[in-house]
Amino acid sequence: MLLDQKVIITAALTGAMTPKEMNPHIPLTPEEIAEDAYQCWKAGAAVVHLHMRDEAGLGTMDKEKFKKTIELIKGKPGCDVVINCTTSGDNRASYEDRMAHLDYVKPELASFDAGSFNWMPFGIFDNSPQFLEPLGKKMKELGVKPELEIFDSGFMNIVNYYVKKGVIDAPGHYQFVLGVLGGMEATVKNLQYLFEMLPKDSTWSAFGLGKQHMPIMYATLALGGHLRVGLEDNVYYSKGQLATNVMLVERAVRAVTEFGKMPAKPNEAREILGLKR
Repeated sequence: MLLDQKVIITAALTGAMTPKEMNPHIPLTPEEIAEDAYQCWKAGAAVVHLHMRDEAGLGTMDKEKFKKTIELIKGKPGCDVVINCTTSGDNRASYEDRMAHLDYVKPELASFDAGSFNWMPFGIFDNSPQFLEPLGKKMKELGVKPELEIFDSGFMNIVNYYVKKGVIDAPGHYQFVLGVLGGMEATVKNLQYLFEMLPKDSTWSAFGLGKQHMPIMYATLALGGHLRVGLEDNVYYSKGQLATNVMLVERAVRAVTEFGKMPAKPNEAREILGLKR
């Protein structure tokens, strides 16, 4: 089957904020995260998106936790899943902390949250030019491909600015993040609007938070995009039923195959995304 018939499924396993009290299946320790990554890979995910948590269960950019988790994932039998690390941190992390792990673990992908906004009701999601330009340059230096996280339409123009400056390379890989209070609502109309803003030859993925997860998944497939699922974004499988990461991956696999396509294997995802390793 040709690569244009393959859909990359990313499993966003943990996130930085959602407490285990909300869903006991959220993995917090390196061992739990690595095991979920392995099970999601076996279920059909080509990419895992990693956040770390500290001993209190709060988001952390501790590079040793990233290293241990990634080593545990790579030590699983046959596991060749693509590693995608966050750079978003939380309000406690400095700009330096948010990119320190990139040199240390050299992931194939890392998030590049392309702008700032009021993430209600928690505070400002701070991605200033003083952070984004050094981050883009660091990723380019290390050969880490940016996953361009787009929370609102203006973020597309910010990406264009950094492409023109040579800070990041084109074609890019875009991740449309819909449904965060303070960003774009998770509607099919908004997804279509962002899709029409994509530069030529871009690759892209999308997801909707909460109950809009399924409409955005189906619309993304219809528009030719890739999928992200996981407990970072949705703690429920359906109304009143708590999810696991594997359950969400398995449903995405079924949706992709029913649509007449196939989930991409990790090396197919590497080819689609133009990863250097």
